[in-house]
Amino acid sequence: MRLCEHASKELFSRAGIPVPPGVIIRPGERVRPPFAPPWYLKSQVAAGGRGKAGGIARIEGPGELEAVAARLFALAIGGERPPFLRLEPAADVEKEMYLSLAVSRSRRAVALTAGRRGGVDVEAGAGGMLVQDLRLPHGPAPNQVRAAFFHLGLPADLWPDFSALAHNLFAALTGRGLLLAEINPLVLTRRGALVALDGKAEIDDNAAALLPETDRIKDAGHLDPVERAARDRGLSLIKLPGFVGLLANGAGLAMATMDRLNFAGFPAANFLDVGGAADEAGLDAALSILFGDPAVRVILINLYGGILSCEKVALALCRVLGGREPKKPIIARLAGNGAEKGLATLGGMGLSGVRVVPDMDAAMAELAETLPKGQPFPRPGREKPPGASGQGASSTAMPGPTPSRIAIRPTAPDRPPAIPGRGGLPPLVPPHVGEPGPDGAMRPMRIMIQGVTGKTARLHARLMAEYGALHAGRVVCGVTPFRGGQSVDGVPVYDSVRQALAAHEVDVSVIFVPAAHAPDAILEAADAGAPRVVCVTEGIPQLAMLEALAALKGSPTLLIGPNTPGIIVPGRFKAGIMPVDPFRPGPVAIFSRSGTLTYEAAWRLSAAGIGQALAVGMGGDPFTGLGFAELAEAVRHDPEVRAVLILGEIGGDAEERFAAHALATGYPKPVAAYVAGVSAPPGRRLGHAGAILEQAGGAAGKLDRLARAGFAVCAELSDLAPAVAGLLG
Repeated sequence: MRLCEHASKELFSRAGIPVPPGVIIRPGERVRPPFAPPWYLKSQVAAGGRGKAGGIARIEGPGELEAVAARLFALAIGGERPPFLRLEPAADVEKEMYLSLAVSRSRRAVALTAGRRGGVDVEAGAGGMLVQDLRLPHGPAPNQVRAAFFHLGLPADLWPDFSALAHNLFAALTGRGLLLAEINPLVLTRRGALVALDGKAEIDDNAAALLPETDRIKDAGHLDPVERAARDRGLSLIKLPGFVGLLANGAGLAMATMDRLNFAGFPAANFLDVGGAADEAGLDAALSILFGDPAVRVILINLYGGILSCEKVALALCRVLGGREPKKPIIARLAGNGAEKGLATLGGMGLSGVRVVPDMDAAMAELAETLPKGQPFPRPGREKPPGASGQGASSTAMPGPTPSRIAIRPTAPDRPPAIPGRGGLPPLVPPHVGEPGPDGAMRPMRIMIQGVTGKTARLHARLMAEYGALHAGRVVCGVTPFRGGQSVDGVPVYDSVRQALAAHEVDVSVIFVPAAHAPDAILEAADAGAPRVVCVTEGIPQLAMLEALAALKGSPTLLIGPNTPGIIVPGRFKAGIMPVDPFRPGPVAIFSRSGTLTYEAAWRLSAAGIGQALAVGMGGDPFTGLGFAELAEAVRHDPEVRAVLILGEIGGDAEERFAAHALATGYPKPVAAYVAGVSAPPGRRLGHAGAILEQAGGAAGKLDRLARAGFAVCAELSDLAPAVAGLLG
């Protein structure tokens, strides 16, 4: 959540950072400022570029205040009108500078950035930027603070004040769960004081959810009323300009469905990912919000159940409708976990306004019968850019994101990653799993479950055991602190990973630990010597995950996730939450940032007679363990893998890094690629796709780089099976 300037300055002030005094002016209010003019009146929106848009005005005296306030209240900036204004005394500025701390996805670090100039042009690259990566969890080292201080050219007597400011800014970032703490401009007044003249903060919703209620900052005044109602109910809903209300599980599937709607001329009215942990109250609230949104003319539910049961959503729909025909038509597609019971529940309602369809193609046909088409969004083309050897790529120019922070570049150019199975790292899948050993016995994948006594962990431990019993997987032990000595469905429970590994040989640990404790659970497994870790947990704060990854550097443990559905080798074993129905043994490796998109792709390939050698969810969070390049390298020499399919998303640069790696190393296997979210509005965060603000190329740049690597780039999900079939010959 992005905070407006006023909320950001309140946060900074509480952290000991000097800010100017200020008062709030709301529509229709008259105030008597406690400070003398001249003043600055500022529009309080979360969008950037207020100065250039006319959202900041100088006022020489009280007689101008009312008219200027009326103008600013009427001025929309970035599509937002301010709910209130902030009035400040004019500062006596000698020098403007820039200072920020940001959790950088591209650098995989917290970056301290200092610029010799501040103000409106700083985001375009002006200002002589010094960017330094901090060592976590310690924060800025004394030498780094000194480097920033000398870079800014400040007088020596200001060193104590600047050092305190830098450390207080880091304390605000870590203590309040921020992704960004930016001072632009940081000014030196003619009286020799450092003041945060303007401020911007962005909160990690995952971190905020773990703070005590009294410590949470709630500044959603800039949101659309529908978005605000969703946030109040703990949902992440993004309002869009269309008329189809969209409810899906998993950001990848939600984005892919949004793209399909937009390109077909049935534009989405919202982006709503209910996730895997949605409870009854959340599902009821999500459906009620869609029914109450006046922009929504029809509701599309597209689910591929993994950790979320389709039956839960069907039951929620029954509760919301209460046996009455819906006021808006509902088109529902249910597959995966709980689909059979969910479909039976919907059928038992006997309501003509609830129409069940088997797939997205049928959903589009139902929409065509229900509503006239709108103007379709520009859709990715299929022309190959010069030099591409793939089967097609997007050529439609997509708008780039609106700049709202300093462009923080990666610390180093793309380099070939370490190859799992070489240089001391274990292979992704242990050799000979599922094959008879010298004694004729089948070699299983030996699985440990961390958090095994929890309800969700217990369910999926049973599902893993059942699938492995038929093939080659076995849950051998579990870990829950202070529950040692118990047994869960025949699985022995230990207090610690070290105790479990002393008693059992384990190939992989699967983590079902709450977000607040999951990073520590990852490190516990690695420190105890677990060769592989699959972290299913979602909602881990980004900074906490960055710290865990920093601690894992040099460890031989392979980490998959977090926020991953895990790994499945069809016909042998699964470690995680993937439903087994869509998968069939075959020659294709699927590597994906989205769980539900993985199931959808496997279902489409299997329906076309194309099986899978394995499928791995790398995890949808900004910071994860193995990426596309490392996963692809793990199967480089695997004779059972004849083609690779990567399923990406518009945020971040994981796909581009793999494309660069494939070109640099001459990757030998043919690759098909699909990217979800290419019709996303610029500058908006959609679920875990997240930080598109750091990526200047936007959707077009991502697709272009994939095509130039020789990948077969698929414009739609329906292209996946034909493209992969073409690669297989």
